[in-house]
Amino acid sequence: MEVQFTLNGKKVSTEIAADTVLLNLLRDLGCKSVKCGCETTNCGLCTVWIDGKSRLSCSVLAASIDGHEVTTLEGVEKEAAEFGSFLAQEGAEQCGFCSPPGFIMNVLAMFRELKNPSIEEIKEYLAGNLCRCTGYMGQLRAIQKYMEVRNTAVNITVKKMGGGEE
Repeated sequence: MEVQFTLNGKKVSTEIAADTVLLNLLRDLGCKSVKCGCETTNCGLCTVWIDGKSRLSCSVLAASIDGHEVTTLEGVEKEAAEFGSFLAQEGAEQCGFCSPPGFIMNVLAMFRELKNPSIEEIKEYLAGNLCRCTGYMGQLRAIQKYMEVRNTAVNITVKKMGGGEE
């Protein structure tokens, strides 16, 4: 069967078997950031965005993305690198196996969806991301600092556009 969708801003048309899982299709298409860590939808390593919403690609049939937009870490490299630097500053990147694919994708999605989330909201939003190396506190500090910097940048831009003072 043929599926047509947008992958990281580019139109894709490809043949798949009816039982193809999105995770496998994306890796076949060169998106190596998407990883399989548990095969039980518990770790978050396979997180992608489908139409802007975080989804676990290991639990999505590729046939269901026909006509949709899929974004992987490769599609948000600049933002991912920016947040990654905050992780590194907090010593929270550790081995890097879980951070780049799922964790960073979810942090970036959270930033788009929630304005000034509390620590509890952050924890709830990221509950499906497992990290085997770190104690999560460095990650939480990195998220808070990243969101503070990003929110400040957004506020300055809004003020400039509205003619207000910096």
